[in-house]
Amino acid sequence: MNRTKGDEEEYWNSSKFKAFTFDDEDDELSQLKESKRAVNSLRDFVDDDDDDDDLERVSWSGEPVGSISWSIKETASNSGSNHEREQLKNRNSFSSYAQLPKPASTYSLSSFFRGRTRPGSFQSLSDALSDTSAKSYAPELGRPKGEYRDYSNDWSPSDTVRRLRKGKVCSLERFRSLQDKLQLLEEAVSMHDGNVITAVLIFLKRTLSKEILFRELEVRQVALRHLIHFLKEIGDQKLLLDLFRFLDRTEELALTHYREHLNIQDPEKRKEFLKTCIGLPFSAEDSAHIQDHYTLLERQIIIEANDRHLESAGQTEIFRKHPRKASILNMPLVTTLFYSCFYHYTEAEGTFSSPVNLKKTFKIPEKQYVLTALAARAKLRAWHDVDALFTTKILQEYVNLVEDVDTKLNLATKFKCHDVVIDTCRDLKDRQQLLVYRSKVDKGSAEEEKIDTILNSSQIRWKN
Repeated sequence: MNRTKGDEEEYWNSSKFKAFTFDDEDDELSQLKESKRAVNSLRDFVDDDDDDDDLERVSWSGEPVGSISWSIKETASNSGSNHEREQLKNRNSFSSYAQLPKPASTYSLSSFFRGRTRPGSFQSLSDALSDTSAKSYAPELGRPKGEYRDYSNDWSPSDTVRRLRKGKVCSLERFRSLQDKLQLLEEAVSMHDGNVITAVLIFLKRTLSKEILFRELEVRQVALRHLIHFLKEIGDQKLLLDLFRFLDRTEELALTHYREHLNIQDPEKRKEFLKTCIGLPFSAEDSAHIQDHYTLLERQIIIEANDRHLESAGQTEIFRKHPRKASILNMPLVTTLFYSCFYHYTEAEGTFSSPVNLKKTFKIPEKQYVLTALAARAKLRAWHDVDALFTTKILQEYVNLVEDVDTKLNLATKFKCHDVVIDTCRDLKDRQQLLVYRSKVDKGSAEEEKIDTILNSSQIRWKN
């Protein structure tokens, strides 16, 4: 565009700013307020949720915001405002207005609406939205409606079981009728997930009576096994006993009742409780174990009371040299045998603490007895007893190798190889010689019992 010389002089000599007068005070103050109001209007626009993109925005001069002419004037006004602030600083009467800071902004209105980036400092709308350091005014999107159904009551039994299997929160309280509860249990069983089955069973246990629960589980064996295991894990012995009683499973009922002795610490009370277990409907093998348990604890109580007295009196050498480190109460049978071989090895068979008495009462195998006795006597360094145990065992093996019967009997009688003598007389079917040897063994010993068993056998045809 060509200009004349006069136009150029008029352009460069003209200015849109007027000289300062006191009459202009109100105009300048109002302009500052309007500028501040214009900046604040940006925040109002961002916070406004209404969709007003279709409205045309204009500047104070009436020009459309974002137009080319508006952008040029905006740039010119920014540079002019710097000159204006320099003039205001030199005026003391209006210094308070001149020191008002210009709000710092990284956005221009044109770039904001047009999406253009202003060189140096301004960002485009897309850059501004991706800037995590800037405050976000976008409303938070709501969750899908499906997620809120986690806490709703419209889940079917199959949906509920699937959600339980995934570990999601799901209330079971909406299943109130017996039919719904049983359908829920059947869905859980069909999933083959033990955790889900147990969760449903806990719900049924809490909301159903025992009679109804037991009756329904009786025909649902998978769920029944899970409930029995769960009750054992949590130690609900009372409900477990009621369940076995309802199912008429007497042996499991007896075993469950027997396990309660583990919770009884007092020896006397435990002994009395075990006595009540003897008459319960156990199997033949289990009944023998229960009887032995009761008898062993009864012996241990007697031995413990006697040894505690001897130890406190301090008159027994073995207790002075080797003080007891623990009580014998509630110890296993092998430990009790070791204890007896350690402290009461030489006692007569008639006493409760005698190792031979324990061997006979509880039918301890010979090999187990010898190994336990060797360990106990070796610990005491009683080598004479160790040699005797080894000698007797070895001699019996060698005497059995002797072919001449008379020589074998003489050697076995001389070295007290009782089993060799008894077995030889039995093989010879010599009843008279077996009766003679019976008088030589200890009364009530295992050897005497063995001889009586052979003598009373109807399968042996004796010579005399």
